[in-house]
Amino acid sequence: MLKHLNRRIFLRGLGGAVVAAPFLSSLSGRYASAQSVPAAGSAKRLIMMFTHYGCITNRFFPTKSHGPLVPADLESTTLAPLAPFVKKVLIPRGIRTMNEWTITMARGQGNGIHSQVCSSYFTCQPVTPNRNNDALGWVNALPTGPSLDHVMAQQLSPAGTPLFMRVGNVSDDAMSGISYSAATTAYPGLGRPAQAYSQLTGLFASGAPITPDSYQAVRGKSILDLVKDDLDTLERFDMSQADKLKLEAWKELLHQTGTVIAANCSADVALQLGATQVNFDAAGQEALGMDILATKITDSLDGADIYSAVAVLAAACNANPVIVLKYPPNYVFKGLGLSMEADSLAHRTGDATLNGTCVPGVIDMLLTIDRYYAEKFAKLVGMLDGMSEGDGTLLDNTAAVWFQESSDGCAHNQNNIPIIQAGSAGGYFKTGWAVNVEDGSANLSNGNSELLCTDANSNQVDATTQSTGTDPALANAPVNKYYCNLMNALGVKAGDDGFPAKDGSAEVIRFGMYDKTEDFIGGGTNPPKIHSPGGFDALKANV
Repeated sequence: MLKHLNRRIFLRGLGGAVVAAPFLSSLSGRYASAQSVPAAGSAKRLIMMFTHYGCITNRFFPTKSHGPLVPADLESTTLAPLAPFVKKVLIPRGIRTMNEWTITMARGQGNGIHSQVCSSYFTCQPVTPNRNNDALGWVNALPTGPSLDHVMAQQLSPAGTPLFMRVGNVSDDAMSGISYSAATTAYPGLGRPAQAYSQLTGLFASGAPITPDSYQAVRGKSILDLVKDDLDTLERFDMSQADKLKLEAWKELLHQTGTVIAANCSADVALQLGATQVNFDAAGQEALGMDILATKITDSLDGADIYSAVAVLAAACNANPVIVLKYPPNYVFKGLGLSMEADSLAHRTGDATLNGTCVPGVIDMLLTIDRYYAEKFAKLVGMLDGMSEGDGTLLDNTAAVWFQESSDGCAHNQNNIPIIQAGSAGGYFKTGWAVNVEDGSANLSNGNSELLCTDANSNQVDATTQSTGTDPALANAPVNKYYCNLMNALGVKAGDDGFPAKDGSAEVIRFGMYDKTEDFIGGGTNPPKIHSPGGFDALKANV
């Protein structure tokens, strides 16, 4: 139950800040007349879901790599749970993430299969110290710059930090961490859904009696009513006619968006999503040895869904527009009937070695995990799409993106990376499509994940050959460009050089240190270079 809404924080976060906004120079032109007021519910959000160890790629991707999608395109794949939402799904194909590990260092640094990949995934920065296949490098590797979630949050989030949740409350290290607030500075985020719920930008707090404003806001009273005194004070100031028009326009905007926020940010909505103390307690039983990710909490929710419910509530409350749901590494899905941790299965051998004999039935076990993750993403998407906002749904104003650490978990290849997006971020992105951003072809390879370990194929694995991956000559469009799309969709600004900058006013066209994985060889010894600036125009709705 929502107990207390701190009025001071509320006014600062949703009232005072926006009341003052029309008089900031960066906004003066945007709100010069009432006609410039955007539609209700126009806030944009990014929710990123990250999972480890890739997937069985030839069962994951639809056959069509470029063109409009229909439910049948997904129904025969791992993505079948997303078929009901296909018109709001975008599948960017042909993308490579940065700093791939190879045993010969043909691509990327030589630190480690997971450490350099995870650290560079959202930073597009090399890791330090650089160790060329030194055993110590497998665990000691941190990026030389901040990750995407922090770069965006610095400009967009109330406290300058993302809402980062470790699903299952499993801690990360340099082998698995993806979130960095600065160079070599790992960001732990929050491990329990109750922690995130209690820190929705400080709007909801316990330990104090409910105030009249708290009660009215929770009951759906307009935010405009709650800041009426502040507005009245501003209106009594001696101001120009232009400023009066700005204030009137801003009051209309506040009325429109505030009604949406109040309607979606309530105890009733939290209850409907499953963000309740009872479910928080049930999802916090990891100390008892439970598989809290895949164990049912209610008839319709498992432990992982509770984290998604908090993420959706945070988005609905406009508490934080940058949200990350990170699933744990080295996890044993007992609730799915598995007894071996996910990385050992991804290697096909039952342990961390790169060669050996296939575990019997390993492909089916990996497909079980793949389907589970697809179901969790579909559950998140369904929660977002089930909440009305403005003329559409919360999903329509969100980019919900499922990222995976690698493409195939045995080859550890970073080309042909699986990325699934739902929601257009307020109309910025094209949806209902697979888009091959590399060359537009509709028959891009889906990879070779079943080349080994099936009854008809070899029972011996040598992961160093990367034979289960995708031909490294294919699907190499740099992920940096997609990150530029995401930043521009949410309104992140860049400096004159095109890199994200807090005081910038330009479109973002560059991110990271390198956008070519070969440049990472040597660990930052190559001059910084973004070979292909800008986002992917093909992903935009108006192209």
